[in-house]
Amino acid sequence: MAAPKKYPDELRERAVRLYRESNPKPVIRRLAEQLGVHPEALQNWIRQDEADHGQRDDRPTTSEAEELRRLRNENAELKRANEILKAASASFASELDPTRRRP
Repeated sequence: MAAPKKYPDELRERAVRLYRESNPKPVIRRLAEQLGVHPEALQNWIRQDEADHGQRDDRPTTSEAEELRRLRNENAELKRANEILKAASASFASELDPTRRRP
């Protein structure tokens, strides 16, 4: 389960919109102070927004990150299911083959 978000989504969206619509671009540290957020958090939000709008290619978009998270969870679940099936298969095989030594 993911950790709770420190800042509401509305604040994130507003902060990024303020930065994006400002001309000239404000100093991130100063804008973060005005909004009451950590400057690194604001910088990350801006970078993610730029990735989502195709302005950066050094990080995945939000939808790509969500898909990757979903696929990793699905992969972990499939690995667990596979381990259970292997154990069940070995158990059934030992019951059906009386000549096989039991550990």
